[in-house]
Amino acid sequence: MQATKVAVVGGGLGGLSAAALLARGGCEVTLYERSKHLGGRARTTEVEGFRFNLGPHALYRAGAALRVLERLGVRPTGGIPNQTGAHALLGGRLHTLPRGAVTLMTTDVLSLAGKLEVAKLLAGLARLDTQPLGALSMREWLDTRLTRKDSRALIAALIRVSTYCADLEALSAGAALKQLQCATAANVLYVDGGWSTLVDAVEQRGREAGARLELSARVEGVVLQAGGQRVEGVRLADGTVHRADAVVLAGSPADVAALMPEDAVLAREAREAVPVHAATLELGLSALPRADALFALGLDGPWYASVHSASAKLAPEGGAMVHVAKYLGGTDTEASEALLEAVMDALQPGWREKVVAKRFRPSLTVSAGLPRAANGGLSGRPKVAVPHVGGLYRVGDWVGEEGMLADASLASAEAVEQALVQGHASSQRRAAGA
Repeated sequence: MQATKVAVVGGGLGGLSAAALLARGGCEVTLYERSKHLGGRARTTEVEGFRFNLGPHALYRAGAALRVLERLGVRPTGGIPNQTGAHALLGGRLHTLPRGAVTLMTTDVLSLAGKLEVAKLLAGLARLDTQPLGALSMREWLDTRLTRKDSRALIAALIRVSTYCADLEALSAGAALKQLQCATAANVLYVDGGWSTLVDAVEQRGREAGARLELSARVEGVVLQAGGQRVEGVRLADGTVHRADAVVLAGSPADVAALMPEDAVLAREAREAVPVHAATLELGLSALPRADALFALGLDGPWYASVHSASAKLAPEGGAMVHVAKYLGGTDTEASEALLEAVMDALQPGWREKVVAKRFRPSLTVSAGLPRAANGGLSGRPKVAVPHVGGLYRVGDWVGEEGMLADASLASAEAVEQALVQGHASSQRRAAGA
């Protein structure tokens, strides 16, 4: 039986994972990446010995991404963020961030009534059925579930840090609370060496399984069979057409639509998609001015700061790799470098004298598509298989019903594997039985 020939377009972590899974499943896979490097938003660069991810990255230990990586034989090393050294940022000052029963009772960011309300909610969070909440916005859920302004502010901050989303009016409560459940179930992992180590490992697994990885290979379009009902292959920038039984597009909704310019359905999905952005400040410091201040989460603003090198190998001996961010969304879509520096002033006074490397990004794309309440949350996201074009699939953090961020990307890659490998095997068994 001839192997299914698959073309994967896009060499980010999702596309690479799809290629590796499909090759291990017996498909003949060629991946096309338009740039000279694999990894997409999972790339890491080294500056003066500091490992710079593209903004703050964390691997959810109870999420789909780690499950898929482990299936591929990739076992990331790193550390869980410290429970100590965590602060809430309120009014420009640091306060105790509630992270457990003791800190919840001792913090001054909540009134007694707020503490009781938050304690009750968190105690029942793991048992919360998020399925019926897909079409409800996170803001609506907070306003109806919590009566105290201070408790709503704390839970909103936990939602922001779990989802990287600040637009709580648009964000689906079902998707957000599912992500918060994932975060609180087993915390996150900061990865040693940065996320490029994951890219390198998945690349190796793919090559070992026989996948061909073509770099600097720009795909300009998907080629359809006569009638336009099924894929025939992909057309590269040099005009050559490479035949394929299936095509997997690993990119944003706009990337997918650009490769199918005559498809009105995909064009509409691209127009309606709401990307998620953050402003980020990445700092390589020779030392930390305050060794006891490792994390800050904004309660009166969408702020985040974390010393990732306190948990993972990302800095030279004695140095510190720090990520500062403002989650953007809704009507609040801008942030200056000075505003992020002010967050660092609160967390690490005197940090400016310790700067070795520094990078500011005013609007970094965090996710290609917000799971919106208006669309039903996770269940309303586009499916992996494009229903009106046979053999066409997509992979990304905006696809499928499972997870957000990298979890959605790798879960959608796994879903493509199930469709093409397991589905093909089922068809063969049915044919043999006939």
